[in-house]
Amino acid sequence: MRRREILAGLGGAGIVAGAGALAATGGSLSTGGSGDGSDSDGSSGLVGEQFEPLEIETADARGSEAGTVQVPTPGQPTFVDFFATWCAPCKKQMDALAEAHTRVSDDVVFLSVTSEPFGRSIEMSELATWWRDHGGNWTIGLDPNAKLTSRYWGSQYPVAVAIDASGTLRWRERGIKTADELVAGIEQAVAAGGE
Repeated sequence: MRRREILAGLGGAGIVAGAGALAATGGSLSTGGSGDGSDSDGSSGLVGEQFEPLEIETADARGSEAGTVQVPTPGQPTFVDFFATWCAPCKKQMDALAEAHTRVSDDVVFLSVTSEPFGRSIEMSELATWWRDHGGNWTIGLDPNAKLTSRYWGSQYPVAVAIDASGTLRWRERGIKTADELVAGIEQAVAAGGE
């Protein structure tokens, strides 16, 4: 049993590290699909799937409290922005995320999560400093074993997902999005309720 856990962890770390390299270089995967975890027509193969919650550690940072949060959050729509502190597009995405958060914060659990691939670890205090320096003001979490990240993430940062109250993924997009695009994705999860 321990061997299986180790192999699964190594596989997940390899996926995150390889995909992180693609994000850093702007490359793409050639796997018969689009390389982003979606079908060849561009729609996410994960949309419509339901997932059990995973617990993510949250940081004591502006707009965030130290503790944990379940993703997806049972009984509530959940929005997750997957990012990395070294990712230039993720920094550019922060203004749109801040605006989207202001517009929908009462309707969803809104958070950003990093797993920091390439074998790099990040301390919560370092994450809180990065968060403050880049204007974050909502819940921020750390996924050190990339369990959540490997579940929803594609081949590039940033990736945003919106999950309905039942835990069903309703929207998933990669790349820099406008606040309007983020809100539209979130509204899909809110409208679906817990179907």
